[in-house]
Amino acid sequence: MSAAPRLPVQARPAVHQLAGSLIREVANSAMGRSDVLPFWFGESDQPTADYIRAAAVQSLDAGETFYSQNLGRPYLREAIAAYLGRLHGQPMDAARVGVVASGDTGLMVTMQLLLSPGDRVVAVTPLWPNICEMPRVLGAEVVRVPLSSTEGRWHLDLDRLLAALTPETRLLIVNSPSNPTGWTIEEAQVDALLAHCRRHGIWVLSDDVYERLVYDPARASAPSFLRRYEAGDRIVSVNSFSKAWRMTGWRAGWMVVPEVLADDLAKLIEYNFSCVFEPVQRAAVAALAQGEPDVARLRTELQSTRRVLSEALRALPGVEVPEAGGAMYAFFRLDGFADSLDLAKRLVAEVGLGLAPGAAFGPEGDGWLRWCHAVSDPQKLLAGVDRLASFVARHRPG
Repeated sequence: MSAAPRLPVQARPAVHQLAGSLIREVANSAMGRSDVLPFWFGESDQPTADYIRAAAVQSLDAGETFYSQNLGRPYLREAIAAYLGRLHGQPMDAARVGVVASGDTGLMVTMQLLLSPGDRVVAVTPLWPNICEMPRVLGAEVVRVPLSSTEGRWHLDLDRLLAALTPETRLLIVNSPSNPTGWTIEEAQVDALLAHCRRHGIWVLSDDVYERLVYDPARASAPSFLRRYEAGDRIVSVNSFSKAWRMTGWRAGWMVVPEVLADDLAKLIEYNFSCVFEPVQRAAVAALAQGEPDVARLRTELQSTRRVLSEALRALPGVEVPEAGGAMYAFFRLDGFADSLDLAKRLVAEVGLGLAPGAAFGPEGDGWLRWCHAVSDPQKLLAGVDRLASFVARHRPG
């Protein structure tokens, strides 16, 4: 008797067909090499502030190693609500706040909260790859509306985006300031999009991880959907301690949802990660309580390093570096190099320069490279540009 044929051993198709991270593909090939200047990941090269670390150590020493509430300890939820109320000039109820294990986790939990198979999602792109892959895990369809580089700046075609937001659309995703471009939405665009989404019952997912990292010194944060929230609105904001407070490895973030969703959010947190480790929550409170001078300092540093890097890149032949309103990246391209993954790998192999390939952020990003400029010493950036210049001189087409 012949054996019954065996089914292939693999994850379900929606997961098996997900794209892997091209940033990791480049970085993993050279991580740990002492001769590589790494600018591929989106994080500062400085450690978390000592008072934040000390709060976690104190919590550990006090034995706070037990389960906490799914939505986070009340002291942290209240601190986040108070912080957002100050930032956006609008009272925030802590009942709308949920503490999550990173902004990344918050995005995935939002998708689980709102999306069903076959739902239509519209996203402004190019975009951090995780955000567009998450709906696919749940069987939803993602429609991409790309930014363009126009007159030396990143530009959103608002009419095109509004046309894509049909009544059948379930969710709009906006990341501003954007990873990877640094594009920052305008106040009038927020108003127009929110009015349209209210009219058609479309949810708005606002990825606000970089909202404090704007280059305009007159602004405390980027234009915000959350600032405009009214009872009955379908707005979810996801944020993180990773970027503005230099806490990437801590995996701590928060969500703001309509209060009616709080119980369901607590269920999903229970089924995903249960709760955030309490020493991390203590550290997060310290960041909010004492961190404003450091956030201001980081913003100033990013304005300076952005200027240094952009000017140095533009001095190279055939380089385009559109202006941006925030975040911590220069998204640029070289004439004659259309395959960004191949280019990123060659830069690592030949001159020891580690950049993120634009293709990692979607097809509209191919041909571009992302360079994280969150460094303490601008000379490190200039050393990287020198390596890029030597590569260009050696390989420039024609």
